[in-house]
Amino acid sequence: MSSGFNTDVPRGERVFHVQTEDRGPQYLSIDTVVYQNGRILRRKSTSYADFASGSGFSPEALGERVENQHREVIEALRAGALDAEIAAAEEKAARAAGIEVRLLNPKAWLAAGKVALEVEVLRRSNNQPVGGATVEAWIDGALRQDHHSATADESGRARIEFELPPLGQCDLALVIQAKWDVSKDELRFAMRSRGKSPSASPAS
Repeated sequence: MSSGFNTDVPRGERVFHVQTEDRGPQYLSIDTVVYQNGRILRRKSTSYADFASGSGFSPEALGERVENQHREVIEALRAGALDAEIAAAEEKAARAAGIEVRLLNPKAWLAAGKVALEVEVLRRSNNQPVGGATVEAWIDGALRQDHHSATADESGRARIEFELPPLGQCDLALVIQAKWDVSKDELRFAMRSRGKSPSASPAS
């Protein structure tokens, strides 16, 4: 990189870092990247191949181009012109990072033959709730493995209730599975065998 600029740009409670660099004679490109917490949210690349081969080219003129592109991206960021693009990049990163499903009442989900699950679905990237995620639960090993489902609300919470089905003689487990877009996560709680109290503990 032959020249470059780095600027921190506050927006509300967030701070974005804008970096603009000339990638040198091998690439003949000016790159500007917007970061937030080390994650790339926006990139702009401008070729200056035609400019480099012209009579008006000079290191000083190239430096002006680098500075102008850096300033233009900062002004667009401050004006909110990049908000939609940044939000889309953050959403894409969150989906790629996946989701995590949690059982909020692990010691009290079964009582008097009834299952009542309080479930939460979060993004692994930032622990933010995932509204709209589909949550399913069933008893693996039961004689009848009916699947029961619910949709997480805006706070990422879902409640699933069902009667405990007839249990088989094999190993039993409560299974909770969450899906959101291409992401999926699953919990398995090993249950005691038939004839004993059907309390559960997380499977290893």
